[in-house]
Amino acid sequence: MHGGSTTQETSPTKWWPKALNLDMLHQHDLKTDPLGSSYSYTEELKKLDFSALEKDMHELMTTPQDWWPADWGHYGGLMIRMAWHAAGSYRISDGRGGAGTGNLRFAPLNSWPDNTNLDKARRLLWPIKKKYGNSISWADLFILAGNIAYESMGLKMFGFSYGREDIWHPEKDIYWGSEKEFLAPSEERYENLQDTSTMENPLAATHMGLIYVNPEGVNGNPDPQVTALHIRETFARMAMNDEETVALTAGGHTVGKAHGNGDSSALGAEPEGAAVHEQGFGWKNPNGYANANETVTSGIEGAWTTNPTKWDDGYFEMLFNHDWELKKSPAGAWQWEPVDIDEKDKPVDSSNPSERKNPIMTDADMAMKMDPIYKEISLKFKEDHDYFSDTFARAWFKLTHRDMGPKIRYVGPNIPSEDLIWQDPVPKGDKNFDVSSVKEKILNSGLSISDRVCIAWDSARTFRSSDLRGGANGARIRLNPQVNWEANEPDRLLNTLSILKPIADESGASMADVIVLAGSTGIEEAASNAGYDVNVDVSVGRGDATAEMTDADSFAPLEPSADAFRNFVKEECVSNAEEMMIDRANLLGLSAPEMTVLIGGMRVLGTNYGDSKDGIFTDAVGSLTNDFFVNLTDMNNKWEVVSENSYNVVDRKSGKVKWSATSVDLVFGSNSILRSYAEVYAQDDNKEKFVNDFVSVWKKIMDNDRFDI
Repeated sequence: MHGGSTTQETSPTKWWPKALNLDMLHQHDLKTDPLGSSYSYTEELKKLDFSALEKDMHELMTTPQDWWPADWGHYGGLMIRMAWHAAGSYRISDGRGGAGTGNLRFAPLNSWPDNTNLDKARRLLWPIKKKYGNSISWADLFILAGNIAYESMGLKMFGFSYGREDIWHPEKDIYWGSEKEFLAPSEERYENLQDTSTMENPLAATHMGLIYVNPEGVNGNPDPQVTALHIRETFARMAMNDEETVALTAGGHTVGKAHGNGDSSALGAEPEGAAVHEQGFGWKNPNGYANANETVTSGIEGAWTTNPTKWDDGYFEMLFNHDWELKKSPAGAWQWEPVDIDEKDKPVDSSNPSERKNPIMTDADMAMKMDPIYKEISLKFKEDHDYFSDTFARAWFKLTHRDMGPKIRYVGPNIPSEDLIWQDPVPKGDKNFDVSSVKEKILNSGLSISDRVCIAWDSARTFRSSDLRGGANGARIRLNPQVNWEANEPDRLLNTLSILKPIADESGASMADVIVLAGSTGIEEAASNAGYDVNVDVSVGRGDATAEMTDADSFAPLEPSADAFRNFVKEECVSNAEEMMIDRANLLGLSAPEMTVLIGGMRVLGTNYGDSKDGIFTDAVGSLTNDFFVNLTDMNNKWEVVSENSYNVVDRKSGKVKWSATSVDLVFGSNSILRSYAEVYAQDDNKEKFVNDFVSVWKKIMDNDRFDI
């Protein structure tokens, strides 16, 4: 057989596995989108009849289908689990995962063992998706299903926003771990399993293929006290505090049930591994689907509360009013069951109303009772059901909206009026100031081109396309923790801020706008030095956030350990400098050519961290020329190793050292793809193209977080 395969076996990485992989920078090419470049989800949402859609969703919850029976005639538990697992893959370290893209439709998430049978939930939604078509994304539909499920069971929700836009193929930018098999021992992602903080970054879940923690206990060994430690670390890495963690655990288990009434080893392959005639269905049950109580999912079997289709205080009543003992489910999974319980307090069988079955608790549930901190919170919730309901509804809203970005992006009739600190609120800024006057004052301030460009870059580079956090809007670079970040050169930063602040105060402009304008004046001056008259257009109107609007702890993960654009890398990250460059470019929403031109421009502008000379392949620093690429590709030069991540550029004839370089400089000449871009910008006829392309990418970076324009 010739051709046709797209597996790694026929790709260059088969032969050169250490080659720099640029795929993540090109993964969402427009050619993958079947709706075309003219499609706008924002515009389509304006056509959506929200009330009709939500009415149909309510009807779906209690309209059983023969091909997948509902527990107690209600699909709420399944829909909640789908929404939760869509959102629960989010992690604060890099903002990746989460529900914002509808990625649950694709591998690997669609086939994770923790997502067993969620393919059925997605198929139950298909008639509604088919009916409303392009006006509702799968991503929105997944989360809406969870909200409607809770509503239909009696919980007053905190709110909901539409606006999540679907992707159309698996994401290549998310690192889920190095394990070669699902549910591999936790030790593979911890330096020390006894110290939960040693879990590998950016990971959050305890096992490959799980959303949170193993419900049977760490590595399947029940011990609620140990499980509590791992829950705390995992939920913290998913942006939740202890109270939110207890609320989410209890609220998730107040309704629905776990499924393990059968032999899990007898299930068929997951969706990605199933035969073609299964049509994307996975985990085929040899017993068929005649009864809901024969389903096998997690392997744990049973409901947590007496009334699993009703939002009530049953979870805490059940947890604290009984003693519990370890038992095995029919599928062989560890679970906790009450030592003694009245028949009337047992939940009714999910398929046979004449039978009652023992309730269950997972090891994670028992942690809510046995960990001292979790226990105190649980008892508080037990005594005040209204407080628990409100806390859960707020935590659920945070869980399902965390990666949507600022509130200005929210759409629909159910947007909460309250501003929440995790939404990174920024007040509106004044647009009615004299921009030309501000720019003139900046030019006369004594700040160098490098000073001006660096502060604008450092402010904007925090943006993450993964969860739409960070960026220049808000000017949080002047607040803790960013003002003290090593990569921001605090002493230099404070000096630059002290010079720009009076300009902002006098003009009425925000510091955020003045910082961005400072960068634009630096680039315009550098372009002029190179012989080009350019206008770096700035969209003003940014606001200034305050410390009270800033969750400093949640901003800590945005701190860069490396920034190839300023040739900065911490010692412990040197060996991964090129990979970290790709990662940063991806989070900034850059393509490989955009990354290339940005690096070349930043070098000749002299913006290196600590005034390092590495990669500054020019004798005209401060002029926006294509010298970086010209000299990188000049065969009159040769390259010599000095030490790890340190190289010299040497004149072939004289042997004279001309410049120094790092690996992130030289990769643009060594990697065949990046070299092809470098050669474009090194051409004599592309000097002006280089300037124009650099300015275009710069403006993109500065406006990445301007969702108001």
